[in-house]
Amino acid sequence: MKDNQDYFEILRKIKKKPESSQRELAKELGFSLGKLNYCLKELQKKGLIKIENFKKNPNKINYLYVLTPEGLTQKTKLTINFMKRKMMEYDELKKEIEE
Repeated sequence: MKDNQDYFEILRKIKKKPESSQRELAKELGFSLGKLNYCLKELQKKGLIKIENFKKNPNKINYLYVLTPEGLTQKTKLTINFMKRKMMEYDELKKEIEE
């Protein structure tokens, strides 16, 4: 479950800013570089993202992270599940307050 939440957050960040460096992504997500690297590789293995080098960039360690069509579909599913969970949490809290 936690992995899905992490993957969802990574996919959201990549969609917003695909040119982000791993350091930027890790900082924004509150992940260690190792954890982010592991998650990115898993997302790549699942076919949800492509990792491409900037071809003309003299700093060859920069990459571009691109959501694949499958990645967009998975992001949508994760978004729906996330929203369902949040709505359930809201309903539960609302019940507790009313009692």
